Amino acid sequence: MDTLLQKIDSAARQGQLLPSSLANIQATLAASVSPVTRSAIEELVASENWSELDNRFFRTLAFGTGGLRSKTIGAVITTAEQGSGGPNGRPEFPCVGTHAMNDSTIRRATRGLVAYVLDWHSAENRDGKPGICIAHDTRHFSRQFAELAAQVISDLGCNAFLFEAERSTPELSFAVRFTGSTAGINLTASHNPPEYNGYKVYFEDGGQIVQPHASGIITRVNAIQDDTYAALVKERRGQIIPMGADVDSAYLHRLESLILDPEVVRNQPLKIVYSSLHGVGGAIIRPLLDRLGVQFSVVASQEVPDGRFPTVKSPNPENAEALTLAMAQAETEGADLVLATDPDDDRMGAAARGRDGKLHLLSGNQLGSLMAWYRAKMHFELGILDGSNRDRGVIIKTFVTTGLQDAIAAHFGLRCVDTLTGFKYIGAKLTKYEQAIPRELRENYARLSETETRSLRLAHSSLFVFGGEESYGYSGADFVRDKDGNSAVAMITEVAAYAKSQRLTLLDLLDELYCQFGFFNERGESLVMEGASGAAQIQKLVESYAATPPTKIGARRVIATRNFAAEKITDVEGDTIPVESMLSFELETGLRVAIRPSGTEPKIKYYLFAHREITPETPSQEGLAEVKEAAAKALEDLWVALQADARMRCEQT
Repeated sequence: MDTLLQKIDSAARQGQLLPSSLANIQATLAASVSPVTRSAIEELVASENWSELDNRFFRTLAFGTGGLRSKTIGAVITTAEQGSGGPNGRPEFPCVGTHAMNDSTIRRATRGLVAYVLDWHSAENRDGKPGICIAHDTRHFSRQFAELAAQVISDLGCNAFLFEAERSTPELSFAVRFTGSTAGINLTASHNPPEYNGYKVYFEDGGQIVQPHASGIITRVNAIQDDTYAALVKERRGQIIPMGADVDSAYLHRLESLILDPEVVRNQPLKIVYSSLHGVGGAIIRPLLDRLGVQFSVVASQEVPDGRFPTVKSPNPENAEALTLAMAQAETEGADLVLATDPDDDRMGAAARGRDGKLHLLSGNQLGSLMAWYRAKMHFELGILDGSNRDRGVIIKTFVTTGLQDAIAAHFGLRCVDTLTGFKYIGAKLTKYEQAIPRELRENYARLSETETRSLRLAHSSLFVFGGEESYGYSGADFVRDKDGNSAVAMITEVAAYAKSQRLTLLDLLDELYCQFGFFNERGESLVMEGASGAAQIQKLVESYAATPPTKIGARRVIATRNFAAEKITDVEGDTIPVESMLSFELETGLRVAIRPSGTEPKIKYYLFAHREITPETPSQEGLAEVKEAAAKALEDLWVALQADARMRCEQT
């Protein structure tokens, strides 16, 4: 028996290595022809780093309903993986392991996707070769993975539309529809730490895959047991077709159509500082702001594409630290607004200058509510919506997004539709609305202008006014079927310009909304549990909440419980909500909690909500400040109680 296999087997028998890790390592060694793979495993075994081997091999990276995400650089970088090194300080080779993002994982996922696309294309009696669009961000190995995916796609008989350089997630969504492709792939891990990468899959509607496509693709990916394939003969292969300026130009044109009052943007002396946080955002946002006639500057040091994200602790615009350099530059330049997008440019964070002269960070719920209110207001002021067709207008949000947007929709007489977390569910609603238009009228729908599609939606379906989620993702039109940092920059710029035209700051405008609709406060928290043991602990904690839901959290009684994994839940349009591992607890005194495991990160997430009515006596600055302080204190007490409850449940399991 191979000495290496003997050592691995011995470690498993002594309980140092999980049985699943043993099986996956054995299978990897038997199948791999790469010397890097064997050398990396040998080095980890020699150092008896069983925990690292478990984290890399405890399971095969599952192709989920959105794709794949995992580490592409291990916590321990072996000599074989480091090799001669790669750009921006990365190793030469990606992380070895069945639960890692590497060439083997990319080949397997792409082969499964192509198999599904070819079957679907044939069943739909489509002509020609199906196309698959590919984009990538600035992360380590993203370009390498994108080119590998394009080669597999071409080898197996589909055309691969590959962006010539890094582009954003929302532009990939747009490009799928623009090119008439059947599917799309984006190589990105959004705002995850530098060692991560991912593989997000889209279908022909430009949205992330949902059922039945998700299950169909998963089945085909999971059926692949080996790491080799035979390319088709040359005549049957597809082409690798570069994309660039033509798609950029069409996308920018549609982004400009989001501005509802171009004059208010052009006529206000608004100053913006923008940061792409070392990601892809500058490719579109700089020319977009130029076209809108806005005065702006960029954070030069963060314009440099770099998968290490060297100037921030985390390239996540949800975190205040990520905006530090942009805010410092804004102070120097006297800017009104700071905007930042994450590495794949689907999320946007912001800070705005208040009446006190200081910059204040805005939450995702606050930004979304400002945009939802303004766009709803303008749709009526411009006569797009009125009393005769307001029932066609819709705002879409997630169950864990602020109730302020429900109140705004109710005020304007619009539908407010709640979806599960994940913009793919908002995208699926947009596809549903498109498909409600008679088939003969929606030919070439993706190539029609915003005015043309709006007329069709108003006449035959639903008009999407705004959509968003608390985690800094927003959309204002259906030409993109995912959250869009580029659209968000355009929309919040218009809201800030409008506020300035009224001699208000964004914070003043937000307070006006609170005085009209009531004060809504939200807080997001997480408990991080990494690796194989962490994944097991998260699962046990979720099972504990489901089996024995709390009757009290701290001093407050739970008055209603909702289990999205066990109950049949329908939205306001009568559509059934898919099963999801999420629980919601409504407490007395206007508090609510939602709990769910993250689908992309090793954490369990907690969403805390407070709502306080505003009485005629409280709209003053002093009265509103007291309401805000009381709500913040209630959420702090709630989070302390939730942490104590979680510790108790972990100890019991």
